[in-house]
Amino acid sequence: MSQVPAWFERRFGFSFGVEVWPNVCARLRGTPARLEETVRGREHEVLIHKEGSGWSAQEHAGHLWDLEELWLARVEDYVAGRELLTVADLRNRKTELAGHNEYALAEILAGFRTARGRLLTRVEGLDAGLFGRAIPHPRLGTPMRLVDHLYFVAEHDDHHLARIWEMVGSRRVESEQRSSR
Repeated sequence: MSQVPAWFERRFGFSFGVEVWPNVCARLRGTPARLEETVRGREHEVLIHKEGSGWSAQEHAGHLWDLEELWLARVEDYVAGRELLTVADLRNRKTELAGHNEYALAEILAGFRTARGRLLTRVEGLDAGLFGRAIPHPRLGTPMRLVDHLYFVAEHDDHHLARIWEMVGSRRVESEQRSSR
C-alpha cells in the first residue's frame, strides 16, 4: 500500500511571495537529475513491474514527460492573459496509451530532460512581473499565479518521484542487503 498521498486528494496553499520564483525554477531544473538518480541501476523488470491497475515506475517517469506539454501550455496561458488555465485530461489518457514500458528508459529520461529544458527556457525568458499574474485553475477552482503554477508542477514532480522511489527504492535496499550477507 502506498504511503504517498493520492494526488487528487492534495490541497495546496499558495501563501508565499512571488519573489520565490527563481527558487521554484531551481527545483524544477533539478527534477530530471533526481529522476535519473532514482532509476539508475534498477533492473528493467523492476522498473516495468505493475502492482494491480497502477502504473509501473517507468510509466510514472513517462507521465512526467507526458505532462510537460500541459505545463508549457499553461505558461502560455499566463503570457496570453487567458481567462482560465488549459484544462488537463484528468484520466491521463496520454500516459495510459503511451506504452512507456515498451520504451527504452534512456529515451524517456532524455525526452523528459529536453521537454523540461524547453519549459524552463520559456519561463526564464519572461518578465518577472508576469509571475504574479493569476488565472483560475480549472480543477482546483482557485486563482493561481504563475509562480503558484510552477510550484504546483514541482509538487507534481515530487509526488511521482516519491511513488517511483516507493516502488523501486526498497527493492534496491533489499537486493543490496541480500548480496552483502
